[in-house]
Amino acid sequence: MEKKSKEQLLQDLALRVKELRGIKGVTQEEALNDTGIQFSRIEQGKRDVQLSTVQKLCHYFDISMTEFFNEIFK
Repeated sequence: MEKKSKEQLLQDLALRVKELRGIKGVTQEEALNDTGIQFSRIEQGKRDVQLSTVQKLCHYFDISMTEFFNEIFK
C-alpha cells in the first residue's frame, strides 16, 4: 500500500465527505445542523478529524467505517 502524506490523506478524506454529502443531497449547512460537525473545514482539507468524528459521519451517511475508508484507500 502506498504511503500518503498527511496533506494527501486530508484531501482524500475531504473528497470522500463531499461525495457522501452530495449523495445524501444535503448542503454543508444542513449537514452541520443535523450533526454539529463543521463540514466546510473538513471539505477544504484543513481539519484533521478525530476517529469519533469519522464515526459520526459514518452514522450520518449510514455507512460502515470500512465502506468510508475503502473508498479512500482503494
